[in-house]
Amino acid sequence: MARKHAFVHGRVQGVAFRMFAQEAAWRLDLHGWIRNRSCGQRVELVVSGDDQSVETFIRWCGDGPPLAKVVRVEAEDDPSEEPLKP
Repeated sequence: MARKHAFVHGRVQGVAFRMFAQEAAWRLDLHGWIRNRSCGQRVELVVSGDDQSVETFIRWCGDGPPLAKVVRVEAEDDPSEEPLKP
C-alpha cells in the first residue's frame, strides 16, 4: 500500500483538473483528496492505494486533463495514518 502527498504546479485551476483527477483516481481504485491552493497555480493532493496505481496516478498528474499545462509535480511519501475516504 502506498500513500503520496503531492503538489501539481502550472495551469491547473479553472481547467477541471480536480474533476479529471477524481475520475482517474476512481478508475484506479484510489482514495484521497485534492484541493486548489490559494496561489491559483497549483493543486495539493493526497492519494493512497496499491503501489502501481498510485504511481500511475502521479504520472497522470504530470499530464493532467487536456486544458491543463502542468509545469511540475512534487510528490513524496506521506507517512500520515489519517484515514482517507473513497
